[in-house]
Amino acid sequence: QVQLVESGGGLVQAGGSLRLSCAASGRTFSTYAMAWFRQAPGKEREFVTAISWGGSNTHYADSVKGRFTISRDNARNTVYLQMNSLKPEDTAVYYCAAREEYSDSLYVREVDYDYWGQGTQVTVSA
Repeated sequence: QVQLVESGGGLVQAGGSLRLSCAASGRTFSTYAMAWFRQAPGKEREFVTAISWGGSNTHYADSVKGRFTISRDNARNTVYLQMNSLKPEDTAVYYCAAREEYSDSLYVREVDYDYWGQGTQVTVSA
């Protein structure tokens, strides 16, 4: 069992930056692939980015490529999402997700992840 707690959300102006954190506890964090998803009001939850257990493999949704960066610190049991050049359409609740994965494979579907955090709100004003 893995518990995930996100933090770092808030209100920011368009063009600004935020860094989200997701702290994990429970099982061995380094054996888990991690991802960020987001859900905007009235929309379905969507994939944002994922990172392999060792950090060597990453994947991004086209909508955030070049602006967002995912990283992880296995010694701190934490995954990060650095968000730059934020746009109003990035406004959403951001969720951290985990799945046990020993390869460098990455997954973009919600159903592929077993553990979820409670989410943190990101609001980008125009």
